[in-house]
Amino acid sequence: MKASDLFIRALESEGVKYIFGIPGEENLDFLESLRTSSIKLILTRHEQGAGFMAATYGRLTGHAGVCLSTLGPGATNFVTAAAYAQLGAMPMLMITGQKPVKASKQGHFQIVDIVDMMRPLTKYTRQIIAADNIPARVREAFRRAEEERPGAVHLELPEDIADEQSEAMVLKASHMRRPVADEKAIVYAVEAITNAKRPLLMIGAGANRKTTSKMLAEFVDKLGIPFFTTQMGKGVLDEHHPLWLGNAALSDGDFVHRAIEKADCIINCGHDVVEKPPFFMRKGERTVIHLNFFSAEVDTVYFPQIEVVGDMANAIWRLKQRLERQPHWDFAYFDKIRIALNQHLEHRVDDARFPIHPVCMVDIVRKEVDKNGIVCLDNGMYKLWFARYYRCYEPNTLLLDNALATMGAGLPSAMAAKIVHPDRKVVAICGDGGFMMNSQEVETAVRLGLNIAIVILLDNAYGMIKWKQAGMGFANFGMDMGNPDFVKLAEAYGARGWRPKSTGEFRDMLREALAEPGVDIIELAIDYSENHAILNKEIKELSAAL
Repeated sequence: MKASDLFIRALESEGVKYIFGIPGEENLDFLESLRTSSIKLILTRHEQGAGFMAATYGRLTGHAGVCLSTLGPGATNFVTAAAYAQLGAMPMLMITGQKPVKASKQGHFQIVDIVDMMRPLTKYTRQIIAADNIPARVREAFRRAEEERPGAVHLELPEDIADEQSEAMVLKASHMRRPVADEKAIVYAVEAITNAKRPLLMIGAGANRKTTSKMLAEFVDKLGIPFFTTQMGKGVLDEHHPLWLGNAALSDGDFVHRAIEKADCIINCGHDVVEKPPFFMRKGERTVIHLNFFSAEVDTVYFPQIEVVGDMANAIWRLKQRLERQPHWDFAYFDKIRIALNQHLEHRVDDARFPIHPVCMVDIVRKEVDKNGIVCLDNGMYKLWFARYYRCYEPNTLLLDNALATMGAGLPSAMAAKIVHPDRKVVAICGDGGFMMNSQEVETAVRLGLNIAIVILLDNAYGMIKWKQAGMGFANFGMDMGNPDFVKLAEAYGARGWRPKSTGEFRDMLREALAEPGVDIIELAIDYSENHAILNKEIKELSAAL
């Protein structure tokens, strides 16, 4: 069959349902093969948006999301999305076109070495040089993208190769089970936890797997060990659990950091050093158990004494079976931390000021979004407020990026989330800066008939850096900007636009936006004036007094 048909057949064999992207001249054979396939093309307005959508599809399903671009400028637009998926451990396959490789027609017009460009940003990148290679290349790309640690992969399909004929057969996926942890490693971990006085469980992004989440819930309920999460570990366990000690939203000084300081054994489940470290190790301070699919990457702030490497759900189950609650475990200080944290999280939720207070804004979103609803964050000041104050009931219901931490991903992520879970409520929370980086995808959302609410937090500045600029004693410079009328912008795209003038109006408008079909954009003025007073000063002083 034709090589481009073979490529599509291979993608269908991998279970691909969608391809996000923008085709070009070099993809026309591929596009024609796609036209008659079972795979749906989601045509976007920018390759970066397509990449973010594919990565989020991979994050939510565990199966590699697929995105498509032409050569040159289309392929280079995938760079940020590739880094987003790679650092965030999201399985994603990028397919890019290329000029004919056997006989050049146009010299070096638009030609960039995309394979070499993608090498440091992916787990696997190859140019397909013969039609017969397609089945093996596609199978290996999916295997690499989806195996632990997941990430980005890339295949380049030149124009002349796509038009070749081949008698090769599609390769089916092999049955694979993850290896389990060594028995002695389990024994060492059991001994360390048993002998500790104040063990503490830390949950990172790598634990965000259904079976791992289930085993962790059983582990915590049986042993009564308190737990906290990293930002990308939010929701692995229900954060309304009485043993939840908070989220490592801030770099230091929060209530959870006081608990970490008192812990003498930290069970580190699924943390990846790509995320900002929630604690800094010092020699002899405490025992750290690294529990993950892969071994620890040691650096100056992370050098665990015990490593339990293998399938996490299996390892947690084996630890749970061998451990019992110990009479010498002392969680009295952790109880104080939990009570103080819960009291502080409720403070200011009723602050009715307008522009809206961040705590009140987060509280309204939490109350209006169902337990299984999905909130997708762009990257900005509000990410800290959501990480700290937004309590998740279920895994993957607050999608934030604490790996690459790029702006511009919030809206495309919400669109992918709605495609994966059409029955759930989906809200994108974007700063005015981040939203404008991929605002053109509103047209895509409207064209697809997606039902999503987009909340644009208006402060007319790059607020996160402005906060850090002030916190480091620098003068305000280079952070302020103007904005379009987002209500009119929404209407121009065929969406509904809203502009609340009070916290009560915001609550009502968000409720209506979530209840009605279509795309809704809410322009919400936000008051960040207390960023420093609360996050840098108040929390640290209150937690230090315990």
